[in-house]
Amino acid sequence: MVSTEIILTAQFYDLDPMGVVWHGHYSRFFEEARCQLLDKIGYNYAEMQASGYIWPIVDMRIKYVRPIRFHQTFIVTATIVEFVNRLKIEYLIRDPGSDEILTKAFTVQIAIATATGELCLESPAALTDRLKGMS
Repeated sequence: MVSTEIILTAQFYDLDPMGVVWHGHYSRFFEEARCQLLDKIGYNYAEMQASGYIWPIVDMRIKYVRPIRFHQTFIVTATIVEFVNRLKIEYLIRDPGSDEILTKAFTVQIAIATATGELCLESPAALTDRLKGMS
């Protein structure tokens, strides 16, 4: 499957009162990796809209394994694992020094035709054709 990695560093504004990254900021980390992944396949949000579809996230699950602390550098890997009926992306956050897993997550997005507002039961060719050529 298609995958990408980004390297981020936890900033002061990411922290909660306990000195670790606040759980709500993880979705931003995933979004940054997802945007790079979508750019990589040539189907970012502007291209999605131009193809006649929007792709809202309908499910997101996160497993916090170890905390991320102030000024800690971490790697976020995003991998497309399903794309025929929905777009499922798995995320893995790990420490670059130890390769220790810090967080596991996934998001599920579905295609909605912008012209009709109808849910697509199969992913449109605008996505699948790009990915079939990369698999």
